[in-house]
Amino acid sequence: MIHDRSWGSRLFDIINYTILILFALSTLLPFVHIVSSSFASPTEKLTKDFVLFPTHFTLDAYRFIFSTDRILNSLLVTVLITVGGTIVNLIMTCLMAYPLSRRDLIGRRPIMMMVIFTLLFSGGMIPTFLIVKALGLLDSMWALIIPSAISTFNLIILKNFFQQMPDGIEESAKIDGANDLSILVRIILPLSLPALATFGLFYAVGHWNTFMSAILYIRDTDKWPIQVLLRSFVLLSEGRLDDSANLDGDIQLPPETVKMAVITVATLPILCVYPFLQKHFAKGVMMGSIKG
Repeated sequence: MIHDRSWGSRLFDIINYTILILFALSTLLPFVHIVSSSFASPTEKLTKDFVLFPTHFTLDAYRFIFSTDRILNSLLVTVLITVGGTIVNLIMTCLMAYPLSRRDLIGRRPIMMMVIFTLLFSGGMIPTFLIVKALGLLDSMWALIIPSAISTFNLIILKNFFQQMPDGIEESAKIDGANDLSILVRIILPLSLPALATFGLFYAVGHWNTFMSAILYIRDTDKWPIQVLLRSFVLLSEGRLDDSANLDGDIQLPPETVKMAVITVATLPILCVYPFLQKHFAKGVMMGSIKG
């Protein structure tokens, strides 16, 4: 009986792993296709709908998009927005989530109702634009950071995470003379690193993919983030945009090849960050998603 149960368990593991491996390959295959197509020759890309391994390796697509130093400047702008915006997001979210996690906070329930209200309704594009304009943030990188300083979803999850911590920790600190800010900085935040790493990744990915906000608020092309600038490369390769980026006009490439190179350049940097935060990812979300 034990032998039969052990065999069945092994069979289940084999089937389970096989299904998971096939599913993982199915999600990885499109990305491999994108990267391979970006290195394929124009002739190969025009004759083949699906390129898994390029037969004629070429860097023409990357020479095309890197033919101006503006893309390096755009990458620097995106890194500044991502790093600075993520720091602002985490600071603001923690400063609001911690007080709301205290059950003795006066007005806690009305404040939480207003927070939850923003999950269902928002001001909209035009009112937000008018506020950003009235604050003098147009054509500034702060316009891409301040309006999205706090995510309501992340705030609620982080509040629940803080709420699960034992009350005895804070009581002991208060007996030693620590105030609320000291408790948050010296005790709560060090114990919350998995959650902070998780939400930091969420915020960083959001800032890295900033597109619509940049189109609305940024007019100076030198301040364009990478997503907006790469969009101009795609439009230029399709002949739908003037050569405003001063690209090398001698390079003639299929639009699809340029698109694949654009996607690769825009995806790889933020993708390289994930492995360093992976061990905290699931733990941070699960611990904060259980209501305390």
